[in-house]
Amino acid sequence: MDQEQLKQQIKQLAAERNALLMAHNYQRDEVQEIADVTGDSLALSMEAAKTDKDVIVFCGVHFMAESAAILAPEKTVLLPREDAGCPMADMITDEQLRQFKAEHPDGVVVTYVNSTAAVKAESDICCTSSNAINVARSLEAKKLLMVPDRNLGRFIAKHVPEKECICWEGYCPTHDRLSVEEIRQAKAEHPDAVFMAHPECTPEILDMADHICSTSGMYEYAKTNPAKTFIVGTENGILWRLKVENPEKEFIMPSRRLVCPNMKLTSLEDILKCLQTLEPRITVDETTREKAKQSLDRMLAVPRD
Repeated sequence: MDQEQLKQQIKQLAAERNALLMAHNYQRDEVQEIADVTGDSLALSMEAAKTDKDVIVFCGVHFMAESAAILAPEKTVLLPREDAGCPMADMITDEQLRQFKAEHPDGVVVTYVNSTAAVKAESDICCTSSNAINVARSLEAKKLLMVPDRNLGRFIAKHVPEKECICWEGYCPTHDRLSVEEIRQAKAEHPDAVFMAHPECTPEILDMADHICSTSGMYEYAKTNPAKTFIVGTENGILWRLKVENPEKEFIMPSRRLVCPNMKLTSLEDILKCLQTLEPRITVDETTREKAKQSLDRMLAVPRD
């Protein structure tokens, strides 16, 4: 069966199942192409909570489907590839977080949404890459425990110097491997290009950026900035939508290593199979879900810019 036939079957079965197809910005091009909604992890989860569909097919990684299950417990949430995990989310457990809190009893835990439900349940508030600074500023506490991403934590610390930020030593292997030399070379080859970077990159990379933002922020920035060439400091799946929305502009990946293998696991065949079987289903036990939802709700209550 070719791709077009697969897409047609998926769309037909999704309609029969009353299913919403969601794809993260880092998914394969063909997966994003057939999705009803594309976006970052939190935006997709919020869409999942609002939809009137019975079934949510979350083309992403495990913690994202968990977040959808936290916010939309009455829906059937499917993750086409159950083995699609997130190394950064797995770099801290709920037990490790409890120990971290015990070592810093006066600290408030600010947890990146790229985390497991169990870790969210042990947290005071969540944040995303786009609202992290606002979340930190909204808190009365002077000491913040930033988990699990050290790079996002250091980014926050730089912009909120009045807070003491203690960072867990987690990181995104994909963003963390982008090197200063690769950016220097890309800038030398494209001297007129604007460099936009994701805050999961290292501080050295962020110091070289013209603009630091989330994936959703990159879409907006590319559309509104008059530049014709952009160096893209995030996972290469973002290119599909950037090119669709800005056909007259050029987008340069500074490294061949900006590929998340977990995000690329999901295929059209996997999506079709999960719609046929309604498996694998992702659920969160109610006790964990209620606690995790509190940390997400507190984040959502923080005013946006």
